[in-house]
Amino acid sequence: MNLNLLSWIIFLPVLGLLVIAVIPRPGQKTVKWIALAAALASFILSMIMFFLFDRSATAIGHMQFEEKIAWIPAINSFYHLGVDGLSLPLVILMTFLGVLSVLISWKIQLRPKEYFVWLLLLESSILGVFCSVDLILFFLFWEIELIPMFFLISIWGSGRKEYAAYKYLIYTLVGSAFMLAGILCTYFITNTLDITQLAGMQVKSSFIPLTVLFFLLMIGFAIKLPVFPFHTWLPDAHTNAPTAVSVILAGALLKMGGYGMIRLCVSFLPQVAVQYAPIMVILAIIGVLYGAAVTLRQTDLKRLIAYSSVSHMGYVLLGIFALNQVSLAGASLQMFSHGVITGLLFAMVGLVYDKTHTRDLNNLSGLARQMPVIVVVFSIAGLASLGLPGTCGFAAEFITFAGSYASTVIPGMQVFTLLAVFGVVLTAGYMLWMLQRVFYGYPLDKYNGVGDADKVDMIAIFAVVAVIMLVGIYPAVLTNIINMGVTPIAKLIGM
Repeated sequence: MNLNLLSWIIFLPVLGLLVIAVIPRPGQKTVKWIALAAALASFILSMIMFFLFDRSATAIGHMQFEEKIAWIPAINSFYHLGVDGLSLPLVILMTFLGVLSVLISWKIQLRPKEYFVWLLLLESSILGVFCSVDLILFFLFWEIELIPMFFLISIWGSGRKEYAAYKYLIYTLVGSAFMLAGILCTYFITNTLDITQLAGMQVKSSFIPLTVLFFLLMIGFAIKLPVFPFHTWLPDAHTNAPTAVSVILAGALLKMGGYGMIRLCVSFLPQVAVQYAPIMVILAIIGVLYGAAVTLRQTDLKRLIAYSSVSHMGYVLLGIFALNQVSLAGASLQMFSHGVITGLLFAMVGLVYDKTHTRDLNNLSGLARQMPVIVVVFSIAGLASLGLPGTCGFAAEFITFAGSYASTVIPGMQVFTLLAVFGVVLTAGYMLWMLQRVFYGYPLDKYNGVGDADKVDMIAIFAVVAVIMLVGIYPAVLTNIINMGVTPIAKLIGM
């Protein structure tokens, strides 16, 4: 069934930003409502696609809702869109976070027209990455995302916002340069840009070693995920970005890296992935433990959550390069889980900052009595992050660890898995410590009378809590779909 749903899902935010751009001197409320309508319409269509998605055995390994139009005939490139079990959850995640980001930007005062134009463009570009089946189209959307992110951080950010924006830009451009070289080499070797044709293709001859091709692609994805030691742009970007941008950055943008690794590096070059899996697993464990250890040292709330993302993305890398069906499913679910949990954590940090005008843990204490709604939701998000049973964080981490422990791709996977599990202990340490410091310490008189979440805030944050609990209680709502995407990849690896 093809209703051009994917094009509508991707470009409805673009339509919204065009309406905002052409209206002469629109009021702030008009801009916000148009942005909300565009983001909400895209989310509704993504949910329609979710319910129409064919879950039968015959659909395993096939793209659905495909759209294919000749684009650049000279190089056999198409405007080719499609989703499968791997990409559909990420599309839903991005459209959901798109609505959330608009709602938590409701109080934006500085140049709201430009702000929402860039925010909607950011949403469209990330959706395009997850839906592209053509490599040129994939790279085009990948690059478009740089523009809105740069301006959103450099104009509406705080602190060292210009430094953070340029650092993000430079890191990502360097990664993109390697990735473009990899895409060009892939085309020269295979004479195709179709991602579905590349999956499992037997490359008989190549003018460059396949190992070089693997790492050309891998570097771009590793910077975006990010993988240690390419992670240093992330804390600066998060700390200085506006709240809604941090939500999208942690919630969806980082997942472009993990998605690219599975979709290209593992699917196209499975034997090279097996060969270098030990290196990737070691980097994953370093990321988990290093990220968690550094998080324990942070006193800025945003920076704390940012370094926790470095740690949790280590779980994604571990699941990917454990290279079996269960671990790949766990990594995919972890991407969705981390998206909603960390998106909520950044939203809650933004609310605390709006009320207290500080993110410094040394200046925050005893806020529970002034912010009952915020403390409950913040606590749920924190407990989900440390993997409390009944939340999606537990389901994702358990599946990832189970798959990793059973993996035979490299010797000693059981030891690596147990080291990764220790990261959960560290996560519990810094999350519980942070919650105790901020909400349950000695009440400070200077915060008497500070407000709690308002109605718009509560709509946004309770919706995320509902998703966290739904997927935690019934993970099959996503894992049944995810397995349809990772099963063919696991067969290519032979695991």
